[in-house]
Amino acid sequence: MTLYTKCKRIFIAAALATLTLPPLARAESLHVGYSDWPGSVAWQIAIEKHWLEEKKLDITFEWFDYGAMLDAYIAGKLDAISATNGDVLSTGANGRKSVIVMLNDYSDGNDMIVATRDISNVADLKGKKIAVETGLVDHLLLLTALQKNGLSEEDVNIVRTTTNETPQVLATGTVAAIGVWQPNAGQALRMVSGSHPIFTSHDAPGLIYDSLAVDPVSLRIHENDWRTLVQIWGRIVAYIQNPATHDDAVKIMAKKVGISPETYARFLAGTHLLSLDDNAVVFEKKPGLNSIYGSTQNADNFNVRYKAYASPQQIDSYIHPLLKVDATTGKTEQ
Repeated sequence: MTLYTKCKRIFIAAALATLTLPPLARAESLHVGYSDWPGSVAWQIAIEKHWLEEKKLDITFEWFDYGAMLDAYIAGKLDAISATNGDVLSTGANGRKSVIVMLNDYSDGNDMIVATRDISNVADLKGKKIAVETGLVDHLLLLTALQKNGLSEEDVNIVRTTTNETPQVLATGTVAAIGVWQPNAGQALRMVSGSHPIFTSHDAPGLIYDSLAVDPVSLRIHENDWRTLVQIWGRIVAYIQNPATHDDAVKIMAKKVGISPETYARFLAGTHLLSLDDNAVVFEKKPGLNSIYGSTQNADNFNVRYKAYASPQQIDSYIHPLLKVDATTGKTEQ
């Protein structure tokens, strides 16, 4: 999807939202959109284990393709979304605001720059063609890779390509590298002999955060429900990380997306899940990618530069953590 198409779609969804009932006119049941990113799929564990019912939460999780989920939120059909911090800004600037109350994870290798056999490192990309979907997260990853290696976007030739077409473009031999996320990255590595990652999101932890972002009105009215849901996230991460239950967790997630647990385990390894204690650290307000504030400011700079929206956003207004922290121990309540 091109950035133009994405922004146009968001604009149309925002217009349609004026013809629909606002969230408060619907039944009290809350609706959360989630999709096939591992940190989002993890909610499936709570669904299948009936942990929401245990806490008497009237919350329904609705499964979407990622872009369609953003459209549904803009149109007022959802109360919350599982989305990247950069896309939370884009939907807010172009249609309907949401507030990040919790972080699921950060990408830890699932986003990557995949190069042909003759390219040994990022520095070798100087003067070469790189296929990437401009304006999206792996374009940001590419710029980060270049910057870390003393290069800029002007030192390479960008070939605008939709993400799902990048493996085929790499296979033609017309580009030296692609910016891509899983599962398209794996497809490229299988298709092109000798191709290999030369930079991944593991090299820039915190560049891409996945979050639970809630409509501000719903947050104000149903804050206790959202706080309870955040506590359930802590239970989900513990279930995935516990060796005794890890295999069952992977099986549940793999089934949801229709692939084998063995394959899914590799995708999960490229996603750094964040416990509630991890959340408390990342929500500390400071510059840099190890803070949601610094990372989101970085995403805002990128979004404005590549015209996802016109004006810089007020970062603080998009962040409202719902964590219960013990004042004595500094630990979150699980």
